[in-house]
Amino acid sequence: MIIVNSPGTGAPFYDSLTHVSWFGFSLADLVFPSFLFAMGNAMAFSIPKFKNDSLKNFWKKTIKRSLLIFLIGYLLYWFPLFEFDRENELVLKPISQTRIMGVLQRIAICYFVVAVLVYYFKRKTIAIIAVVTLIVYWVLLYLLGETGKELEMATNGITWLDQKILGEAHMYKKDRIVFDPEGILSTLPSIVNVIGGYLAGVLIRKHEKTHKTVAELLVIGVVLISLSLFWNEFLPFSKKLWTSSFTLYTVGIDLCIIGFLIFIIELKNIKTGTYFFTVFGKNPLFIYLFSELFFISLCLIHTPSGERVFDWLSQHVFQNIYSGSFGALLTALFIMGVCWLLGWILDKNKIYIKL
Repeated sequence: MIIVNSPGTGAPFYDSLTHVSWFGFSLADLVFPSFLFAMGNAMAFSIPKFKNDSLKNFWKKTIKRSLLIFLIGYLLYWFPLFEFDRENELVLKPISQTRIMGVLQRIAICYFVVAVLVYYFKRKTIAIIAVVTLIVYWVLLYLLGETGKELEMATNGITWLDQKILGEAHMYKKDRIVFDPEGILSTLPSIVNVIGGYLAGVLIRKHEKTHKTVAELLVIGVVLISLSLFWNEFLPFSKKLWTSSFTLYTVGIDLCIIGFLIFIIELKNIKTGTYFFTVFGKNPLFIYLFSELFFISLCLIHTPSGERVFDWLSQHVFQNIYSGSFGALLTALFIMGVCWLLGWILDKNKIYIKL
C-alpha cells in the first residue's frame, strides 16, 4: 500500500503497481481489499473477546474505535490544517473543501459493520448476508446510475449518491472528474472483503493450521476466482467502482494467498524473511498513517529552488541511481523503508499502537 501510494516522479511507474483507470485489474488493486481481508481475519481470532464481552462494553469499544479511525482518516485529508492565503497569511484550511470519505474512513465503517455482524449472527448467516450484499449492490448500481451509462464515472450510482449526500466539495478531486473511489455506496461491497477474511479466520481456528485447512482455503479461493471471472463478463472488475465481481475476485485471491502462506510458513516451517513483514503487521494502521503524513510532508516542503522535496529526492537522487520506472520504484521503496524502520523501532521497544 505504501509503495502504490508513493511512486517516484520523473518517470512512469510500473503498470502493475498503478491502479487501473477504470475497468480491469492490477496488482495495486489487490492491496486495499487485502488490507480489509486481513482485518476481518484478525477479527476471527478475537471472537472470544467479542462474545464474552458485555453488550454495553461491546458497543462502547466498537463505536469508539470506529469513530477514532474515521476521525483520523478525515483529519489526514485536512492535514496540514493550515495554508497560506493570497496575502501570504497563515489561515485555517476550509473544512468546506475537505474530503469526507477515504481509506481509513472505509476501514472504520467496515470494521463497525462486521463487528456487529460477528457479535449478533452465526457464521452461516454472515455468509448469506455477504452474498446478498454483493447481489444488492449489483442491482443498486443499475438502479441509481443513469440508464445506459450505469458504469461510467460521471453517471454511476456511486457518483450520484456522493454528490447528493456529500457534495462535490467533500469528494475526491484528483481523478479525471470529481469522483470518490471510497464513496458511500461502494463501501457496501468492501464490507464483504472483511467478511471473507473473517470466515477464513473461523475456518483456520476450527481446523487449525493443517493440510486440510490449506486445501479448503485453496479450493474455496479457486471456486470464487472462477465465479468472479464469469461474473466479470457481465459486471467488469473495477476497483474504483468496487464492483461485486471485483470483490469476489479479490477475496478468492486472498484465500489462496493465506492458504499458501500457511502451507509454506506453518507447515513447511520456512520463515526466512517473514520478520520484515511482521514489523508492518505489529502496527499496521499507525504505520499506514505515518506513511501518508510522511509522503504529504515531503510534497509540501520545498527546496530553496522551489522544487518539492519529494520530487527532488526522486529526480535528483533515485533517478540518478537508476533512471526510468525502476528509479521511481526506488523512491517508493525508500518511503516504505523509512516506515519499516519506524515499525522496527516500535517493535524493538515493545510499543504497539492500537486505535
